[in-house]
Amino acid sequence: MRLILFPLGFLFAFSVSAQNSLKGFYELMEALRSGKHVKMVVEYKKCQMISDNEIAEKIPDAIGGMSIDTWEYFAKGSIRNEKAFVAFSASHLIQYPKGDGYVFNYVKVKVAEDNKVKITARYIDPKTFDTLMDENFFGEIKNDKNEGGVLFLLNQ
Repeated sequence: MRLILFPLGFLFAFSVSAQNSLKGFYELMEALRSGKHVKMVVEYKKCQMISDNEIAEKIPDAIGGMSIDTWEYFAKGSIRNEKAFVAFSASHLIQYPKGDGYVFNYVKVKVAEDNKVKITARYIDPKTFDTLMDENFFGEIKNDKNEGGVLFLLNQ
């Protein structure tokens, strides 16, 4: 009996996850405007990476996620922007992955109405506030028409 329940539970969890994914900018904005909790999951290897002002040929096989707690929406033309967009960011103190000590892991995200996503990731020294790493990732919201690297999920 347990062998049957495990696969059914796995399929149920997968289908719930698929049902909770937001398919584009307007679904994301509808969820945020109505006060729903949304999480973002990024598969960085499915994005284009620019580091030190150069397009990276090798992108790390890394996945990251964050809750969208505080955000700002800008309608088209409200600040001389050609497209409407929503922006949000987060900063957390983490252990420095490339050495000893700690850094602030700062992530800034901009999602445009054409489903394009720009993610800026920085490591900031907590004592001097010097930037130790600065990378930009460019991706697209994953939906039924693409394998974009950015997934937005309703947090149930």
